[in-house]
Amino acid sequence: MSDFTHFDSKGNAVMVDVSRKAETTRLAIAVGNIRMSSDCYHTVKSGDMQKGDVLGVARIAGIQAVKQTAALIPLCHSLPIEEARIEFACIDESNTITAECTVKTAGKTGVEMEALTGVSIALLTIYDMCKAMDKGMEMGPIYLQEKHGGKSGSYVKEP
Repeated sequence: MSDFTHFDSKGNAVMVDVSRKAETTRLAIAVGNIRMSSDCYHTVKSGDMQKGDVLGVARIAGIQAVKQTAALIPLCHSLPIEEARIEFACIDESNTITAECTVKTAGKTGVEMEALTGVSIALLTIYDMCKAMDKGMEMGPIYLQEKHGGKSGSYVKEP
């Protein structure tokens, strides 16, 4: 289990000790998609959903989730979030909404989990607000697009 940082030599789950790590600027961007029916997609895009501004509510939910990641994922460190942003893009050809979550901090550990949590909750919020109109929505893939900072340096997902 030496390749897994969240287990000790006996296989016990542990929170990674970051006390000796240098503080650096950390940035992570996660991306995810939700595909829906044409009617639902156009209703969301036009802002005419009966429950209100779906993307506005999803943006706030995603940002709130970023700040709560350590409470949701047991071995995550609690981090001072310096920036959390959710952006949406509408893809008409496939009735898909893409969510992108950017998270930034200066710290001793990365913000990948925060970005992934933010994008996941933003998509789940879209689902929740639209499920009365379309229960067949599909989410995914959800993935880390890029990360910067820390000992391991930068990572950018290959296209």
